[in-house]
Amino acid sequence: MIAHYPDFVLCNIYFPNGKASPERLQFKMDYYEEFLRYVNDLRSKGRSVIICGDINTAHHEIDIARPKDNMNRSGFLPEERAWMDRLVENGFVDTFRKQHPVEIKWSWWDQKTRARERNVGWRIDYFFVSGDLMPRVTRSFIEDEVMGSDHCPVGIEML
Repeated sequence: MIAHYPDFVLCNIYFPNGKASPERLQFKMDYYEEFLRYVNDLRSKGRSVIICGDINTAHHEIDIARPKDNMNRSGFLPEERAWMDRLVENGFVDTFRKQHPVEIKWSWWDQKTRARERNVGWRIDYFFVSGDLMPRVTRSFIEDEVMGSDHCPVGIEML
């Protein structure tokens, strides 16, 4: 869902999962590229942008409980993480990591393995903002104590 507001464009996105097959991973990577083109086009028109949702990739080792075990798994592949690096290089800020540079919190746990009970999770849900909006972000949070899904709520508060 994309909503245009006077001060910003909100992109609430569920990004594809790439685990099913090599073709599905390619679809995910193509989607990432098209989306980056889209938000960069918005920025070139002077729009501020908020990106939120399930990006389906843990960006850094701090964002996943077992990075070494998942290096060859979609959701933590080098090419997926490199795309997130490019998002940052294009001026988007991971609000949670900016405000909590060393805090370890997950936003998703595998239900089949009962990972939440063992706190073996991934941070794959994000709020990125264009750099011009970061001064307005007063709080970025992950409510990992909230139950009800394999994901937990993430959010930001802004001035």
